[in-house]
Amino acid sequence: MTTAFFSHDDCMKHDMGPEHPESPARLAAIISYIADTGIAEKLDWVRPEEITRDQLLSVHPESYLQQLDMMQPMRGRVFTDPDTAMMPDTLRAARLAAGANIQAVDMVMSSQVTNAFICARPPGHHAERTKSMGFCFYNNVALAAMRTLNFHHLDRVAIIDFDVHQGNGTVDIVSGDERILMCSSFQHPLYPHSHVHRQADNIVNIPIEAGCSSEEYRKRVEAGWLKRLNAFKPQVILISAGFDAHRLDPMAELNLETEDYRWLTETLASVANEHSNDRIISTLEGGYHLKALAESVNAHLDVLSSV
Repeated sequence: MTTAFFSHDDCMKHDMGPEHPESPARLAAIISYIADTGIAEKLDWVRPEEITRDQLLSVHPESYLQQLDMMQPMRGRVFTDPDTAMMPDTLRAARLAAGANIQAVDMVMSSQVTNAFICARPPGHHAERTKSMGFCFYNNVALAAMRTLNFHHLDRVAIIDFDVHQGNGTVDIVSGDERILMCSSFQHPLYPHSHVHRQADNIVNIPIEAGCSSEEYRKRVEAGWLKRLNAFKPQVILISAGFDAHRLDPMAELNLETEDYRWLTETLASVANEHSNDRIISTLEGGYHLKALAESVNAHLDVLSSV
């Protein structure tokens, strides 16, 4: 059994501008670093295919998909919000990132691989059901969740989001769905300044103040997540893996180290071992300091590939 690593060169063609933090260099830094450390040789590399329209419709309505299609320019860039730009290659990249999540679910659920990591962009967790924002167009982790529930007929799916920015889009989509338990940690107050207060019983939020120590962060995550996760007994764990709570990241003010991401992954792998037959699908969200991002993803993959 192995860890599938989903990557596609066309995800690097989406480019929101030379000064934009969510850049193609993020994927290049990860892939180069894991090649240097040797982790890449332990992975089952998969070139994803685009998500289908029907699969997108499990989360996003046709009117929203048509809106994105109409907005995508033939040349140049069009902004869907002040932070989020589309260019000619954007939706192809977004469909590949979303498609990778669907394929990862299928491979893990059919026991072709133990777990999976999607190294693709654009990210997804800020995309609401009918709204693109925060560098996101399709909500990748929500699409993965619907695949596990509607196609593979699972009863209980956990979504874990440890990005430094709260996954408002995922909350918007899954709030109130008792088949899904969503646990997230994020700096507060910070973008997106919404969905912080619990919307429904299936949402477990852990707001973290700026400057919080690594030790305190671990204590809050253990206290906030583990009892709920173990009581829920998820049949699969989906991770919105943002690495921008790292102390070097320019987008926020938390103090996590690379080893904290190793600890997070080990903690979730232990829950998956207990309840989920080791099934984990992790998808890249944020992380904007290239060295810290690459090192943190490497630690994440080191744990996943050792299960």
